[in-house]
Amino acid sequence: MIELLKQPWPWYTSGAVIAAIMVTLLFFGKSFGFSSNLRTLCTLAGAGKKTSFFDFDWKTQKWNLLFLLGSVLGGLIARTWLQSQQPLQLSAATITDLSALGIHFDGQLEPEQLFGLQALSLQNIGLMLAGGLLIGFGSRYAGGCTSGHAISGLSNLQLPSLVAVIGFFAGGLIMTHLLFPLIF
Repeated sequence: MIELLKQPWPWYTSGAVIAAIMVTLLFFGKSFGFSSNLRTLCTLAGAGKKTSFFDFDWKTQKWNLLFLLGSVLGGLIARTWLQSQQPLQLSAATITDLSALGIHFDGQLEPEQLFGLQALSLQNIGLMLAGGLLIGFGSRYAGGCTSGHAISGLSNLQLPSLVAVIGFFAGGLIMTHLLFPLIF
């Protein structure tokens, strides 16, 4: 049974699970998004005493914190017990594109070149901090993160979510094709 779970699942499996989660959330009048968990965690840490944005009843978001905890535990279980020893299979075109960006594909989900200890330079730490700040600012400015807008907002047919998702994808394309080659 465990060996069956270690095999890659087809794309439609996750699609069906996401759809079931969305139907359940809609039924209970909830909306999905992970960035709201950061607001809740800041509220738990006492940020509401300093800023009114964090001054709300965090108990209304307990369900979302449990969802976050379940996601972290699910990732840990998948990484620890369900990881396949087979190399990751990427298309030849993707490997060529990675090579053009200077990334050597080593068959791993997290390439050593990008996620190994040797990648922890002062420049990379600065880039991660700057990227985190930009993502945090962008999520707050857009009124939610990619998961909230793309999954929950679009399923509710919200026009602001469509605009946000177009912006997220445009930003990703600009980063990948214009900025990433300049940085590395």
